[in-house]
Amino acid sequence: MDSFVHLHNHTEYSMLDGAAKITPMLAEAQRLEMPAIGMTDHGNMFGASEFYNAATKVGIKPIIGVEAYVAPASRFDTRRILWGDPGQKSDDVSGSGSYTHLTMVAENAIGLRNLFRLSSRASFEGQLGKWSRMDAEIIAEHAEGIIATTGCPSGEVQTRLRLGHDREALESAARWREIFGPDNYFLELMDHGLSIERRVRDGLLEVGRKLGIRPLATNDCHYVTRDAAHNHEALLCVQTGKTLSDPNRFKFDGDGYYLKSAAEMRQLWDAEIPEACDSTLLIAERVQSYADVWTPRDRMPIFPVPEGHTQASWLRLEVDRGLARRFPDGVPADYTERAAYEIEVICDKGFPSYFLIVADLINHARSVDIRVGPGRGSAAGSLVAYALRITDIDPIEHGLLFERFLNPERASMPDIDIDFDDRRRGEMVRYAAEKYGSDRVAQVITFGTIKTKAALKDSARVHYGQPGFAIAD
Repeated sequence: MDSFVHLHNHTEYSMLDGAAKITPMLAEAQRLEMPAIGMTDHGNMFGASEFYNAATKVGIKPIIGVEAYVAPASRFDTRRILWGDPGQKSDDVSGSGSYTHLTMVAENAIGLRNLFRLSSRASFEGQLGKWSRMDAEIIAEHAEGIIATTGCPSGEVQTRLRLGHDREALESAARWREIFGPDNYFLELMDHGLSIERRVRDGLLEVGRKLGIRPLATNDCHYVTRDAAHNHEALLCVQTGKTLSDPNRFKFDGDGYYLKSAAEMRQLWDAEIPEACDSTLLIAERVQSYADVWTPRDRMPIFPVPEGHTQASWLRLEVDRGLARRFPDGVPADYTERAAYEIEVICDKGFPSYFLIVADLINHARSVDIRVGPGRGSAAGSLVAYALRITDIDPIEHGLLFERFLNPERASMPDIDIDFDDRRRGEMVRYAAEKYGSDRVAQVITFGTIKTKAALKDSARVHYGQPGFAIAD
C-alpha cells in the first residue's frame, strides 16, 4: 500500500489554534488523492456538520472525531493534578494539571452520536476554565462505535512514559484498550522532530507489544500546506496577545504540522514501522456512513391543547381572543381578514404548535416578571404574533408584510427572535426544558469570525507591534 489518510487534523474550529479552513483542507486532500480525511478539533464537535457536508460534496469520506480533553481524575475534580515526585512545583500534566489528550473518531453513526453526547457532557459536567473535560467514566458509558488512540504527546500514556512511570503507562493503555475494545484502540505516533516524541516512542511501542495494540501514524495537522506555517504562528500570537518578534511567545516546537503527502508520511515511518501508515487506511475503510445522523427529523415539540381541540383550532381560538383584547371596541374587518389569511398559511405549513409554544414562553415570562422585548425582526410583520402578544407591534398600522416573515411560496421555518432580560435567561431555558422536554430544547451557538477589518488590525499588531492602523469604515 502506498496511500495514507490523515486522521488527526485541526480546523478553524480549534479556536485560534487551527489554521486549516475546511474547504482548502479538503481541496488539498483531493490534490493528494487521499480517499478520506479526519477532523479532530480540540474539545469540541462544532465543525462536524460543515465538515461532513463539504467532504461528502467533493467525494471524500469524512471521518469525524475530536481531540478530547480528559480529566486526569474525575471530570468534577478541579484540583491541579501532579503525577511526578512528591513536593514538586512544576506541572507535568497538561493545562496546569487539568487534562490529558485522547483522540477519538466515530466509526459509524452510533459512534458519532456518542461523540456528540460526550462533548455535551464534557461542557455541562467537566468545564474547567476554557476546557470542556470528560473522564474515563463517561467515555466508558459512550464508547460504542468509537475508535480511539493514545493521542498526542500530552496523552495520558505518553505523559506517564515521559515521567518514567512505565507501569502506570501500561496500566493506562490497558484500561483504555478495555474501554474501547482491542481492535478500537491504537498507539498514536507523531514525528515533528521533537525530543518529547522520540523520548516516548520506544516506550509506546513496548506498550503496544505487550498489549497487542497497533501503531498509527498521524501528523497533528494545524494548517493545510507547508507555506502556511507562518500564518499559523501569527494566529497563535492573536490567541496569546503576543507579537512575532517576542522571543518568549508561544509557538509550536518542531515543524511540519501540515497535510503531508502519502509519500512524505511513508518516508517518515515505513522503514521503521510500516504498519503505522497502513493503520490509517484500515481505519478509513472501517468508517461507515454517518448519513443517518444528518437525516432531517422533526423535533418540534407539540403544544398541549384542551380535549376536543387540535393545535390548529386552538390557535384560531387564541388569535380570536387576542384580537378581542387588542380591540375591545370591536375588531376591524381588515384585521379579521388578515388574521384568517395568516392562520391558513401557518396551519398549511404545519406550524400552529410553534406559535402556541412561543406565546406560552412569553406569557410565562410576563407571569414571573421577566422583562420581554416588544419584538424585532420579520416576526413583527405577523398579526397572529401581535394577537398572541408575541410582539407588541401592530403590523397593519405600520405597513409590515407577513410574507417577509413566513412566505407561503418558500419552504422555511418561521424564526421569531425574542428578547428576554439577560439576567434571567437561564430561567426561561429551564422552563422550556421542563415543560417541553430537555431533548426538545437546545441553545444555538454563535461563532465570532475575524473579518477583514479585525484581521488587518490583528496582523498589524502581531507583525509590527502596533495596535492597528486607522481603518476607515
